[in-house]
Amino acid sequence: MIVECEIPPFRKVRERMGTQAVRGLFIGDDVECFHRAADLSLEVNFEMLDRPIQKAVVYLEPGEFKSTWLGNKAVYRTRMALADGGELIVLAPGVKEFGEDKTIDALIRKYGYLGTPATLAAVEKHPDLASDLSAAAHLIHGSSEGRFTITYCPGSLTQQEIESVGFRYADLKTMSERYDPAKLKNGYNTVDGEEIYFISNPGLGLWAYRGRFTT
Repeated sequence: MIVECEIPPFRKVRERMGTQAVRGLFIGDDVECFHRAADLSLEVNFEMLDRPIQKAVVYLEPGEFKSTWLGNKAVYRTRMALADGGELIVLAPGVKEFGEDKTIDALIRKYGYLGTPATLAAVEKHPDLASDLSAAAHLIHGSSEGRFTITYCPGSLTQQEIESVGFRYADLKTMSERYDPAKLKNGYNTVDGEEIYFISNPGLGLWAYRGRFTT
């Protein structure tokens, strides 16, 4: 049995009001329910871009994102849209830790976001990481695999802490003044002659460059 409720038109509400809106509710116990929800999510949450992003600026709302464990949605929700050699800037005023608990935090600090080969090698060599494959998977998800740069601007973590896990660091106040989340709109913006792509909440979508889906 499937209970389905759709509330149109989501895109027009989001664009006109600039606020979040519930687009559908699907409740059921079979795969059809999942497929219907996935189809709607693909329609309203998936942003297919005609060209890759050279520079993305992603804002992490401080009440929601307090760790890179959650904040790295900025990385894995945008990676398919970012250009080779591109730049991802993460404005993270609420980020004060890496993991949501002490064990995960320690593993992230120890092994860092160094990409798939380094993480798999660490799993083979180190029992502590091998015994927590969710942490290993997270380290892979949070890496750009060397394809683009990731610059974190945290509210509390230090430059040494950020750079120790493989990210670049930039001062939050300086970067927030340059790329003011209150003044930017979702999508392309021009800031002092520079084109950037702004995302106000990476948890609300998935972004990709259309060319990645063509042969």
